[in-house]
Amino acid sequence: MRVSNVTVRRRVFFALVAGFLLYAALIARLGYIQLIQGPRLQEEARQLGSRNINFVANRGNIYDRNGDVLVTNENVPSIMAVPAQIINPQDTAKKLAVILGQKEEDILKAITAHERIMRVPGGRKISEEKARQIQQLALPGIWVTNDSERYYPHHSLAAHILGFTGIDNQGLTGLERIYDKYLAGTDGYITYPSDARGRLMPGGSEQYIPPIDGMDMVLTLDSKIQSFLERELDQAMVAYQPDDALAIAMDPNTGEILGMGSRPTYEPDKYRDYPQEVYNRNLPIWKTYEPGSTFKIVTLAAALNEGVVNLNEYFYDPGYITVAGKRLRCWKRQGHGQETMLEVVENSCNPGFVTMGQRLQKERLFDYIKKFGFGQKTGIDLLGEENGLLFDLKKVGPVELGTTSFGQGVSVTPIQQMVAVAAAINGGKVLKPYIAKEWRSGTMHEIIGRTEPTVVRQVITAATSEKVRNALESVVARGTGRQAYIEGYRVGGKTGTAQKVRNGRYVDGEYIVSFIGFAPADDPKILVYFAVDNPKALAFGGLIAAPSVRNIIESSLQYMQVPKRPSPIAREYKYPDRRYYEVPDLTGLTLNEIAASYYMMPLVVSGKGSHVVKQSPEPGVKVEEGAKIRIYLGDK
Repeated sequence: MRVSNVTVRRRVFFALVAGFLLYAALIARLGYIQLIQGPRLQEEARQLGSRNINFVANRGNIYDRNGDVLVTNENVPSIMAVPAQIINPQDTAKKLAVILGQKEEDILKAITAHERIMRVPGGRKISEEKARQIQQLALPGIWVTNDSERYYPHHSLAAHILGFTGIDNQGLTGLERIYDKYLAGTDGYITYPSDARGRLMPGGSEQYIPPIDGMDMVLTLDSKIQSFLERELDQAMVAYQPDDALAIAMDPNTGEILGMGSRPTYEPDKYRDYPQEVYNRNLPIWKTYEPGSTFKIVTLAAALNEGVVNLNEYFYDPGYITVAGKRLRCWKRQGHGQETMLEVVENSCNPGFVTMGQRLQKERLFDYIKKFGFGQKTGIDLLGEENGLLFDLKKVGPVELGTTSFGQGVSVTPIQQMVAVAAAINGGKVLKPYIAKEWRSGTMHEIIGRTEPTVVRQVITAATSEKVRNALESVVARGTGRQAYIEGYRVGGKTGTAQKVRNGRYVDGEYIVSFIGFAPADDPKILVYFAVDNPKALAFGGLIAAPSVRNIIESSLQYMQVPKRPSPIAREYKYPDRRYYEVPDLTGLTLNEIAASYYMMPLVVSGKGSHVVKQSPEPGVKVEEGAKIRIYLGDK
């Protein structure tokens, strides 16, 4: 059969087109592999022809606000194995088992596994001496690498704030977990050429890719104030044997947390030795309970801001107030009698505060309570914060309004109380509390980021805030907070004593006692809250918690070099208040002269001679009554 020229030409044309399309497809495929998939395939080829030995990056350091190191790192060695490079597994396992204190069969099983690289059992974070012994053996396929673990110079200080890391240096609790991605850094490694089985290629050279350390974090905490706070917590646990205790110190003008702690506590580097509920519960933000009379500050601020109460008006307290047929009693059964509204605050008189609540009415009171931050999280940068619990406004009757007015029937957290009281005394600004202050480069120490104070809302006026400060200063000078009085400083505050609730019922004989105080009262620099749960003692916040707050504030003000400015409110002394007197100048006097003029003064006499040549404390210093004065005798 004869084929025409047209048919031939058509066939040739289609053949050429098919060939061209096939050639174009090949070119496109090669281009795709070379240009698109090339980098990935090259990396896979490199990985097939090389192995990596990882070097862990150091986590960023954590500092207090003044640069004191709270958490840092210690470099520790770890042992890695590349099974394909091990020449004599039996001998290697035997030698390693002796040094690492492991079973020989466990190590042999590990180093003969079909793995590229693996950790040797018992070889994680070992001592320098063990690492040195292993290096001296020069075992093929056994590598000594740098690892890192957290070190806490102050041991358990601020443990619940800082948290801890796991075996792989990952943050597990506290700030370590919250800011893990900033603190962690990027691991480095040594890469070496190998064959497909992972064996070292002859003549190959290693390449070291250094790790990138994590960012450093600067906190708002002050390690000195933190130590004052934890000192008082320890003393409270010994003196009163409570179920637990907690404390917070804050700058009321910024929301910066200066100190925070609770008992029981733990050591972060030994957290496995403690019950989980100890290291997982940061009580100042997690614990919820009825606040008691510290909550009265909110009622007072709201009533003053709305103008429904005048602190100079009079009120009569018979020891109770009848609300909807029910008697709401004052803590003082016989009542306080005739008193001003300022004295209602000083005496922490429940019927007086119920009256304030009634004048506000439930809508306004609960509106202020919510605006002060109760019933919602404060947003502090810590894990485990609770909301607290308020009455549903629809279910608030006259009795619920009354009890809420003096801090009963509501459930709050300590951090909520700090935020609310800070607003009551700082000019009326509700602030967001925070702990992470700055982020810095681990190598250049350059500030990368900074947290600034955040004003959430204005809840009362500055004028109202001044009235609240003055009233609370009067509470410390003349009222239930007298045990927080500090000679030479202006201190304000409020006591709290709340019966514990369990399974919806009040528990007889069990209380949470607390005190919240600040100083200087006219220009607050520090706000401190201290609470003790179920103390085995006379359970009053003014007797148990107030002295602890006084000690923390006094130590902190002296440390902060805040000058003394005595309170303009005259101090009122009642049992068991501490009295102070000014030490007289005894130098130059004889013992007979001292006995004639200062016969009640307890003295400790040192030296021989007829006259006093030196004394301690110095003249003019104020000391507690009964404090001994040491005098040194000599000749004129």
